[in-house]
Amino acid sequence: MTTGSMLPALAMIDVSGRSGVKRDPMHRIFQQFIDSLAEARDAAEFSQTMAAVASALELSCFAYLALPDTRDRKPRLISTYPKEWTFRYIQSRYELIDPVIIRALRTAEPFQWGRGVASSQSSPAQKQLLDEAAQFGIGMGFTVPIHDGRGPVAALTFAARGRSSVFEDRVQSQARVLQLMALFFHTHVRRTLANDQAVGGIRLSRREFECLEWAAQGKSAWEIGRILGISRNTVAYYLESAKKKLGVRTIVQAATHLAAAKKDKRK
Repeated sequence: MTTGSMLPALAMIDVSGRSGVKRDPMHRIFQQFIDSLAEARDAAEFSQTMAAVASALELSCFAYLALPDTRDRKPRLISTYPKEWTFRYIQSRYELIDPVIIRALRTAEPFQWGRGVASSQSSPAQKQLLDEAAQFGIGMGFTVPIHDGRGPVAALTFAARGRSSVFEDRVQSQARVLQLMALFFHTHVRRTLANDQAVGGIRLSRREFECLEWAAQGKSAWEIGRILGISRNTVAYYLESAKKKLGVRTIVQAATHLAAAKKDKRK
């Protein structure tokens, strides 16, 4: 599938629901999406980029799940689903029994799922998972499986609380464009976040690692911001996130973990 073959699908769509008050060309939404992807540097920025598309198309929420290369590692999840649900999903390792992910493993074609959509028989555990998801407003969805031949399967899902004419219209009329967006999203996420740095087995984002490295050299948040071209508050955010991931309270403790990790790599 190439970008050129998909461009004819970038037709005019109604982005204001049934009111018909406002229409916006799909190619404009697509171009803004591509521009934002190119500028995204961490999971939060990638989430904001796809969330903007979901909002423009009135698709409520989305979730991108990239399966790990080994079963002992957790999947990468970028989504706008309720945080309580995503935390439960990851902690419970639901990706191992999720019927949506299992189906995504078996096919490369996008598909719809949820109430009123024909599906194969689910196990009691899978039915419970879907019931729990519905309690968090994830009752049905449109999932794009991603098989790129470079690693484990990933999937991007646009979800809604339940059946609605707007959701049906979007996923049916723009299915191929959504598939293309999912593929672009996956490619950029993999390319940008694949180089995440690990400290003592704990993965940090590129920005978290960069900020921590400079902090370990005695640079202040203001100085780090000047070096990296970001604000002082943004630096503080990345350092705080790094501390939480490493389970420490101070930058000195985080820097100690970093130094130990580098020493181990040199052995």
